[in-house]
Amino acid sequence: MNFQQSELTQQVAHTARDFANQYIKPHLMEWDESQEFPLHIFKAMGKLGLMGVFVPEQYGGSGMGYFEYNVAIQEIAKVCGSIGLSLAAHNSLCTGHILAFGNEEQKQKYLPKLASAEYLGAWGLTEANTGSDAGNMKTTAVKDGNDWILNGTKNWITHGKSGDIAVVICRTGEPRAKDNCTAFVVERGTPGFSGGKKENKLGMRASETAEMIFDNCRIPDANRLGEIGAGFKQSMKVLDGGRISIAALSLGIAKGAYEASLQYSQERYQFDQPISNFQGISFKLADMATEIAAAELLIHQACYLKMAGKPMTKEAAMAKYYASEVAVKVSTDAVQIFGGYGYTKDFPVEKFYRDSKLCTIGEGTSEIQKIVISREVLR
Repeated sequence: MNFQQSELTQQVAHTARDFANQYIKPHLMEWDESQEFPLHIFKAMGKLGLMGVFVPEQYGGSGMGYFEYNVAIQEIAKVCGSIGLSLAAHNSLCTGHILAFGNEEQKQKYLPKLASAEYLGAWGLTEANTGSDAGNMKTTAVKDGNDWILNGTKNWITHGKSGDIAVVICRTGEPRAKDNCTAFVVERGTPGFSGGKKENKLGMRASETAEMIFDNCRIPDANRLGEIGAGFKQSMKVLDGGRISIAALSLGIAKGAYEASLQYSQERYQFDQPISNFQGISFKLADMATEIAAAELLIHQACYLKMAGKPMTKEAAMAKYYASEVAVKVSTDAVQIFGGYGYTKDFPVEKFYRDSKLCTIGEGTSEIQKIVISREVLR
């Protein structure tokens, strides 16, 4: 493994950092307070190539890899976790699923529009009563001639209302039966497909999270992704890559909170000296720096294995689990370092604190990551 960033990776990081500071930072609290989903920001990122990082150039994408994707999400999340989350969901889940399992016609049809952000992507697996119990999902797809009829509701879906297309996993077999789920692409505007309740969240408030409702939604068999019954297996592979993106999101939030704390500790004076001189503060900063470095190495390992085409289920789960827990710990300590100011919206760490918690829940909770890791180590 080479730990030196390539010139391309550095360029992507620089581009994402400049964009975040110029176009996101001035508005992030406004969007957070109003829960506005700033669609125009994603259109602008599409022009920079950040909405089709993995998509090959032949389909209008950037044709880059996980190292570039990792730093792009980190730099955006260092400023705003909400925008980083939506960037990750669009790239890893919706676009990533079509790229990995779509046929040539489907790739030609959807990938160019996703890569340019003409289309915003959503991905629907989770339901209200079947979060991690996906084999028992209630959303069904029933074959009717050359069509499928979809019925049910998906919950907690990023871009559930605003997404132009969604990859949706539906049950096509009996509950809990083997290979009982199939993936489909559903376009916004299809009769019977609508957005439902938008969630009022603790953090990540500028990233839209909403229901997707299917009421006798008829789609052609041409919208099926891969074989009938392969949806769950496809989803697990998509989530392996998705966990790297949530790890990167977590790391960006942790770095943002740490950098703010480091600067504040050197500017804030008590007893005629900067508070960074006090061991209680300096030791917190030492822990933050160490845990961030460890999370970054785990992510680097997962990216390396992913790019090499090697198995990385365990490593991706480790990176996601550890980095998300680090994000929560670092942002909590950041609020403590800021003291009373850290509890106000005049300083950035309260937002890092609120945003960080989702990272331990989305794309598999920390507990689910432990199940994945333990299964792998006990093989």
